[in-house]
Amino acid sequence: MQFITSSISTMLVLLLLGLVTFFVMTANHLSVYVRENIAFTILMDENAREADILAFQKRLNEKNYIRQTTYISKEQALKEQTLAMGTDPTEFLGYNPFAASIEVRLNAEYANNDSVRWIKEEILENKHVTDIDYPQELVDSVNRNIRKLSFLLLGLAGLLTLISFALINNTVRLTIYSQRFLLHTMQLVGASWSFIRRPFLARNLWVGVLAASLADACLMGMACLLIRYEPELLTVVTPQVMLTVMLTVFVTGILITTLCAYISINRFLRMRVTELYYK
Repeated sequence: MQFITSSISTMLVLLLLGLVTFFVMTANHLSVYVRENIAFTILMDENAREADILAFQKRLNEKNYIRQTTYISKEQALKEQTLAMGTDPTEFLGYNPFAASIEVRLNAEYANNDSVRWIKEEILENKHVTDIDYPQELVDSVNRNIRKLSFLLLGLAGLLTLISFALINNTVRLTIYSQRFLLHTMQLVGASWSFIRRPFLARNLWVGVLAASLADACLMGMACLLIRYEPELLTVVTPQVMLTVMLTVFVTGILITTLCAYISINRFLRMRVTELYYK
């Protein structure tokens, strides 16, 4: 029962730590996903031939900072705006007021002010480009919020790691405390410290293995339910993220339980017999 209760207590703490690690990892992937899906529009000259625009689009796709481009013809732009407004502008203007354009999405590492500045300058060098419509305020807001969220989650992860260590240490210490007289008896018959420590370390190592395995199973189950509820989250909750989270929980569980057992055992081994009745 002591082994089971220690495993369950440790599992609950590791599960909480795993959830924070999961949020830290997915926040990073979410920031990449959001930045790579912020598009800006390159407006083309009305007199530019479609062949020239497509050739320009092909050159853009070869750039390392471009993730994806989409060509929108004048006819397609008119059709989209007609659907959006509910009326055809050509009926009262007598002509198509929309120009052909190329919608561009950048790779996440280039979706920042410094990179966008020189990318815009490079694109505007093309004689067929008239203007670039870039949602600067949206990008600034996204980058600012992502930075704040990352600092918050990292701070929370660090704090929770300390709390986890303290809680697991108390659980392990209480387990060893109940056997403090056995430790003293083993010392009296001449057992070395390493010999006394060995079974306790092995036992708590298996507590860590069992607790971490249970926590990983819970985390994987919750991730599967989340993806089943919203399949598009698979772009954020990737197999790499789950593998990293599960390995982190597993390694942390083993290290903390073993280290706490080592510290607690040494503490009781140093006690004099009179202190065993009061500590």
